[in-house]
Amino acid sequence: MFKAILIEKQDGEQRVGLQTLEESQLPEGDVTVRVECSTLNYKDALAITGKGPVVRQFPMVPGIDLAGMVEASSSDEFQPGDSVLLNGWGVGETHWGGLAEKARLKGDWLIPLPSAFTARQAMAIGTAGYTAMLAVMALERQGVLPDQGDVLVTGANGGVGSYSIALLSRLGYRIIAATGRPEEETYLRELGAEEIIDRGELSEPGRPLAKERWGGAIDSVGSHTLANVLAATRYGGTVAACGLAQGMDLPTSVAPFILRGVTLAGIDSVMKPRPARLEAWRRLGELLDPAQLDAITRTIGLDEAIATADELLAGRVRGRVVVSMA
Repeated sequence: MFKAILIEKQDGEQRVGLQTLEESQLPEGDVTVRVECSTLNYKDALAITGKGPVVRQFPMVPGIDLAGMVEASSSDEFQPGDSVLLNGWGVGETHWGGLAEKARLKGDWLIPLPSAFTARQAMAIGTAGYTAMLAVMALERQGVLPDQGDVLVTGANGGVGSYSIALLSRLGYRIIAATGRPEEETYLRELGAEEIIDRGELSEPGRPLAKERWGGAIDSVGSHTLANVLAATRYGGTVAACGLAQGMDLPTSVAPFILRGVTLAGIDSVMKPRPARLEAWRRLGELLDPAQLDAITRTIGLDEAIATADELLAGRVRGRVVVSMA
């Protein structure tokens, strides 16, 4: 028996609750993991509240991240006792996820838990930090280096934003943080932001081209915000887009791309091939100070996750939320 958050749908109505399940109810997979920690991401909050079409089949255990220890395995890659990590692969959407004390998964989805981190620290990073690292790597590949000008980070108080600032700062970039919560300025500056702007400067419809302000950007917001970020990107700059908090639309024109040579790099963390995952987590181990994770992280129990999902969507959660099964 194990505890899990279970999302069910009956007569078109979604219900969610903390339930006790039997191991026989777990889905198919060649690795069974005793989950030590999971996380609460924006996508998880949408799934739990039903405010976004995240869950593709019911019943579903949400949770797109998990870290824990292998209990049983028929995979050649992993043995009982191995510490493992998972991000994405449709877990929590089409396959039962990490907001549970146990999970059964495909071994191909797992990677070894990096030696630099404990399970809790890895989940403090989670998909948010892993996505931020992928975005930083995309900027580097496109030649957006510290001497190429400022880098803007939108959604700065969120998980991806927080880690983007921490990583960029460690690499020597000058960072502009866009936030709708001016009371968090001290927090953002402690992470490494050198300039704070109000998100309202970017969230309304703007011009196809604006004054050049930054050499690159990491955007987790989308919609008008992303359009305005592109419009103010310097010649030859790159914007890494990894989120849609404001919306999936992109009300812009070709002007930034053909008049300034701006590159829009899409960042997918869900289906990223294994080599890129391993490289991103290797870089995270090099760049992040485990002690710094505490400033970004809040830890809750599994029984608190449902209520915290509402807080997250309301914008009342700073940084990352780790869900501990202990």
